[in-house]
Amino acid sequence: MRDTNTFRSLRLSRAWSQEQLAELSGLSVRTVQRIENGDKPSLETLNALAAVFEVSVTDFSGRHAPADDARDEQIAEAKRKIAEEGRFYRSVITAVVVCALLLILNHYSAPTSVWSLWVAGIWCALLIIRGMRTFVFRVFICRWQQRRLRQMLRR
Repeated sequence: MRDTNTFRSLRLSRAWSQEQLAELSGLSVRTVQRIENGDKPSLETLNALAAVFEVSVTDFSGRHAPADDARDEQIAEAKRKIAEEGRFYRSVITAVVVCALLLILNHYSAPTSVWSLWVAGIWCALLIIRGMRTFVFRVFICRWQQRRLRQMLRR
């Protein structure tokens, strides 16, 4: 899809001038003119144009190369890791807040008993297990999941 008329046709279908496209994408007018005249855009330029036209970069790059698939897979895996780490940190914050509130409640309701420390200790142990799974054993878990998936697909 990277022929010169594609960029021009997308721009014209939205009734944008070259100046408007340049402003929306953060590119110079000269860069837009060069692309429409057949110059090969850089990856950053393709990213900017893809964002403005609300299409993927691979739509602009034409053929779907295996390197694109590998890169997309790396990006998806990184997003999954970040989301998992975010969930872990949210769990830690929740545990700290709840355990602090339970400690205050324990102090005022039964100062001679330390039942809130048992709750905090169990929660802390569970967080340690989850943290090890998230940060230490992540590679082993991913390998196991991939092997298991291959086994299930063979059946």
